[in-house]
Amino acid sequence: MNVSGTETTNSVSHFILVGFPSSPEMQLLYFGLFSVVYTLTLMGNTAIVCAVRWERRLHTPMYILLGNFSLLEICYVTTTVPNMLANFLSSSKSISFVSCFAQFYFFFSLGCDEGFFLCIMAFDRYLAICRPLHYPRIMTKQLYTGLAIFGWSWGFILFLTPVVLISQLPYCGPNTINHFLCDPVPLMMLSCSEDTTTQFIYSTFNAIFMIGTFLFVLCSYALVIVAVLRMPSAAGKRKAFSTCASHVAVVILFFGSVMVMYVSPGSGRPVKMQKIVTLLYSVITPLCNPLIYSLRNKEMKTALRKIFGTVHGIHKM
Repeated sequence: MNVSGTETTNSVSHFILVGFPSSPEMQLLYFGLFSVVYTLTLMGNTAIVCAVRWERRLHTPMYILLGNFSLLEICYVTTTVPNMLANFLSSSKSISFVSCFAQFYFFFSLGCDEGFFLCIMAFDRYLAICRPLHYPRIMTKQLYTGLAIFGWSWGFILFLTPVVLISQLPYCGPNTINHFLCDPVPLMMLSCSEDTTTQFIYSTFNAIFMIGTFLFVLCSYALVIVAVLRMPSAAGKRKAFSTCASHVAVVILFFGSVMVMYVSPGSGRPVKMQKIVTLLYSVITPLCNPLIYSLRNKEMKTALRKIFGTVHGIHKM
């Protein structure tokens, strides 16, 4: 009996990622479109990382956290898009068992890290606007460095449990995932036996993480808005609202789409809709973030002009 169970568990060596089924011509069109989106995402986020790294005026907690967030976005989008691009040109569209779960682990760990960084950035804005006199004393280099390390690491620690549990489920076929990435919900549906305990643990983990981080961000910005409305200076209000508006826009983009997908998995949403929502937070959000942060931020725009002006000057020489 045990031997048979082992064989059943190991009978699937790879999965087929269906992606966006269409004609070869449409596959090439998708390849071109997502190649452009991926390139723009890398360029935009890299520009912010470089601006924060090279412009001394941006060596403040808010911008250092933003630079880390942009670097995180580069890693996040790279876990899925290159494989998706390769599949547009492939006829087999297969991914090995190990590669599938590696993508699952890195994509969702980095997704968790995004949630943590949005919380950290909200906490930073709360301190800066609601406790301005105490801000320099509280938000020291040691604190924001520790918060950045926490933001990068805890997603990888927390997501070990769901990945290990789902990877230990028995997979004996079929092996076709109607998605463009190794998503845990269709993976659990492919399992030979319905493990309600694993499904419950995964759903509970998602609900606690998403609702907890979202409420933290919501409360932080609610307190910020109250503090801004009490400001006597109209110019101060405009600057504070301008800074926070970009943060809130990113929060809505990320949390809105992710909560639709993962707080209540398997709720009967059409597969096409699941793919579109996943595209929104996995591809479109990382593309939009640099635009949101740079277009509404005078210091960031000045730093980007300065850096690209210097680079352009060097090339002309």
